[in-house]
Amino acid sequence: MSKPKTDTRAGTSGKIVPFERAGDLFAELRGKGVRIVHCHGTFDLIHPGHIVHLEEAKALGDILVVTVTDARHVNKGPGRPCFNDELRSRTLAALACVDYVVLIPHAAAVEAIRLVQPSIYCKGTEYEDAANDVTGNIHDDVAEVQAHGGEIRYIGSVVFSSTAILNRHFDHIPDTVKSFCRDLASRVDIREFRRMVDSLQDLRVLVLGDTIIDQYAYLQVQGLTSKNRMISGRYLHQDTHLGGALAVVRHVKEFCPNVRFVSLLGTEPWVEELMGGAIAPAEDATIRDPKFTTVVKKRYVEPVQQGHEISKLFSINYIDNAPPSRETRRRLLDSIRAELKACDLVLLADFGHGLMQEEIRDLVQNEAPFLMLNCQTNSNNHGFNIITRQYRRADAFSLDLQEIMLSCGRRQLDGEKELAAIAEHFGSKYAWLTRGNVMTIGHSPGTPPVYIPPLVNDVTDTVGAGDAFFSLAGLAAVRGLPLDVATFLGQLAGAQAVYIVGNERPISRGVLLKTAMSLLNF
Repeated sequence: MSKPKTDTRAGTSGKIVPFERAGDLFAELRGKGVRIVHCHGTFDLIHPGHIVHLEEAKALGDILVVTVTDARHVNKGPGRPCFNDELRSRTLAALACVDYVVLIPHAAAVEAIRLVQPSIYCKGTEYEDAANDVTGNIHDDVAEVQAHGGEIRYIGSVVFSSTAILNRHFDHIPDTVKSFCRDLASRVDIREFRRMVDSLQDLRVLVLGDTIIDQYAYLQVQGLTSKNRMISGRYLHQDTHLGGALAVVRHVKEFCPNVRFVSLLGTEPWVEELMGGAIAPAEDATIRDPKFTTVVKKRYVEPVQQGHEISKLFSINYIDNAPPSRETRRRLLDSIRAELKACDLVLLADFGHGLMQEEIRDLVQNEAPFLMLNCQTNSNNHGFNIITRQYRRADAFSLDLQEIMLSCGRRQLDGEKELAAIAEHFGSKYAWLTRGNVMTIGHSPGTPPVYIPPLVNDVTDTVGAGDAFFSLAGLAAVRGLPLDVATFLGQLAGAQAVYIVGNERPISRGVLLKTAMSLLNF
């Protein structure tokens, strides 16, 4: 049959089809017997490898449809995509071999495949080995193609990397980030880095600490009330997240499945309903006490605006400051003692909300096979939960700037020097000072300190970023990974977390690996 002609009346824009209309268009073409070939990707920088790949794809059918991941869903690290949605779409549409371009508002290719339902779906030859797909999505892609009667072809006689070209010749990431990543890549290639991440899978992890329910109540601020100097806001809606030590559990489960959890909860039915969706009964060694009030932190915020940090107005904390009863502490000790016998690592997230009483701290410090510690300072415990006063042992730990200032009793300090002093006090193998939008410092005895700049500067919400860093750094520490790799892993986790509102979802292993592969590709 003759090949259909693409509408070029409006130049390249005639090839660009809105997502909402594309399904009907492709259904009509399939109904006419048109053989559709489909390619999908970011296409951030079109290079000769892309052009050859697209020409080879076009030769397999009647028309070539190229779908492009929109900027909001590109997971290739800071500064990506370099080119906006319009420019990437127009560049592809300008190629003679491309018949249609569709911008896809989803992170994975499966939605694009479902939209196009191609006769042939083309991927690069590197994807013939599914292990090369760090997201693990290739299996879903193949299944979706076959579900609609299509087949997958692996093509590409000329191979280049957009990411490598961008990293070498463009300024989409700060020089400090590029310098660190180039140096790390010279010693740890992408395959070795992935092998290190894969090595975390068989760890047996016990997460211990305070559970916090994070609530975000969204308001439309209406201004000051007429009779008082008080902010007035119209309530919009509320989201509830599982935070505190339970956020650590959710992060860790993305990297190793064998996780156990010990905490203290009340018996509120709505809390149990939330717990059931996040942690399996076989993983849950938490103690419930009807006299204990589950910790809730409710933040009143304005709706998130694209590209801006969420605006928090004020917070209300529901916290029982009385310590757990003697019977509850006994039950906690029994539960923790049993769990310590079957773990490789304890991730202790002490938020200072009553769980970590002295006898519990002593048990963990005496019997943990490897202890990764975070002793947090917050508005409820300020000055009462200082790491060097509460603990005498930590094989690894992470602190933020306020926590280390309280520990050493000084505002002006040498971060690396104080970090090393605390590490020596504890006998720690690893220590980290996280400082948000300033360099993170990593310390390990006998190893030069590691300094990593923030990987991202555009932040949605900082809540939970330190917990994400703590989670990944702790896994790396017990596995004995090099200090620079362990610090980079933690920094990658934190960089992903600042794009997540609160603890709405855990960090993604696939996104972390894609970001790392992008940053280490030179």
